[in-house]
Amino acid sequence: MSTIEMPSASAFVPRKATRKDWLGLAVIALPCMLYSMDLTVLNLAVPQIDISLRPSAAQMLWIVDIYGFMVAGALITMGTLGDRIGRRRLLMIGAVAFGAASVLAAFSTSATMLIVARALLGLAAATLAPSTLSLISNMFHDARERTFAISVWIASFSAGAAIGPVVGGVLLNWFWWGSVFLIAVPVMVLLLVLAPLLLPEYRSPEAGRLDLTSAALSVLAVLGVIYGVKAAAEGGLDMQSLAIMAAGLTAGWIFVRRQTRLDDPLIDLSLLRVPAFSASLGVNLVSFFVAFGSFLLIALYLQLVLGLSPLMAGIWSLPSAVGFIIGAMAAPAMVGSVRPAYLMATGLTVAACGFALLSVAAGAFSLPLTVSALFILSIGLAPVFTLATDLIIGAAPGDRAGSAAGMAETSSELGGALGIALLGSLVTALYRLNLGGAMPENTAMASTGTVGTALVEAEALGGSAGETLAAAARVAFAEGMSTAAMICAAIALLAAGVTARVLRRVGQ
Repeated sequence: MSTIEMPSASAFVPRKATRKDWLGLAVIALPCMLYSMDLTVLNLAVPQIDISLRPSAAQMLWIVDIYGFMVAGALITMGTLGDRIGRRRLLMIGAVAFGAASVLAAFSTSATMLIVARALLGLAAATLAPSTLSLISNMFHDARERTFAISVWIASFSAGAAIGPVVGGVLLNWFWWGSVFLIAVPVMVLLLVLAPLLLPEYRSPEAGRLDLTSAALSVLAVLGVIYGVKAAAEGGLDMQSLAIMAAGLTAGWIFVRRQTRLDDPLIDLSLLRVPAFSASLGVNLVSFFVAFGSFLLIALYLQLVLGLSPLMAGIWSLPSAVGFIIGAMAAPAMVGSVRPAYLMATGLTVAACGFALLSVAAGAFSLPLTVSALFILSIGLAPVFTLATDLIIGAAPGDRAGSAAGMAETSSELGGALGIALLGSLVTALYRLNLGGAMPENTAMASTGTVGTALVEAEALGGSAGETLAAAARVAFAEGMSTAAMICAAIALLAAGVTARVLRRVGQ
């Protein structure tokens, strides 16, 4: 009588990554660095663009913002498209488009041309993050190796954000403003050469045709909500911003309803019923909320309150990037002995301490304390970003990794946009309230503007009146930022408690 042999335990051991996989991870890090560099490098070039292209105030806002808007709106679609046509193929298509759009941006001869180029850059960039993240899920099957690979992925974004201002400052010192866009071209050429050699191809074997209606609805939903919130932050909550947000929410509702009725939906909403997936999405969103909102305020504080140049502000932000890299790379070493929920909760608690120190530093006008606070909150948030992303990808089936990656990146972008809008609005309101009666009588208009407006008006006034206004504006902004930092500390502590409770059984 024959017996049926049960498979040995070793048969269920996930495949270990090969040398080729680790080399492929280095290739994946290249577009990730460029993705975040393009978010920061333009800020330094704004004054030269203003002189060269003479954009209107509205055009300048679009030049700065359209990249992030297009990235956020297209992430879900691009993540799912990669599942259908091939993740490596989409990455290479995106690399070609990103390089071409970078050249177009560098040699733009009008503000309109630069806006179009930045929009195309955003669409191309939207292919990079979900493609690279979903490829990691194909290349690294062992849980600990995948966590380490995702930590490298997170660290590459941090490195790009840190390198951007420094490299941009050096280029702008020697070349014209368009040079900051040409950084991408040789990197994308290298990616096109190495990707076919080192990266695997994967597409879902059961993938159907891309539902263009769902794709359009997802773009309208994300763009509507983010643009509406940003418009409300900049100009106040009026009928226009409310209408835009309502349109985005309506498109989102229709999108969700449509997904429940399709045999092959753009995103698998059943993933949201997986506690580890949905809770990790929420933690990711909240973490990016406090991170992006505070980083924008800190950049303004370093330049407008402490008086640093853009290049020096970028240099003094480098310790923050170091903190992110340390925190991201430390997570894999600890996750084997500590559950992810407790590591994430600890990271959020450390970040809360950093925000509390930032609150003190803002009121003390102290650069050393501000830089120290940045380092602490960065080293605390990095493991949260790493482990939340790891849990999101790990909870999704392999054929839906691209869709899951798109949802993870969308939660990051949405959290960041909400943080910038809501925390920025709060600080603006507190600034105006605090400035109040501290101004000379003939400078009343400054109270309805920003700290930058007040400093320009103070310079025009000159004398003791100008000095009084400038000092009052800096104090008012610092007090508003101090309050916002304490709110971020409270949010981080609350998120730590919720994370430890909701995700405590994950990784048992």
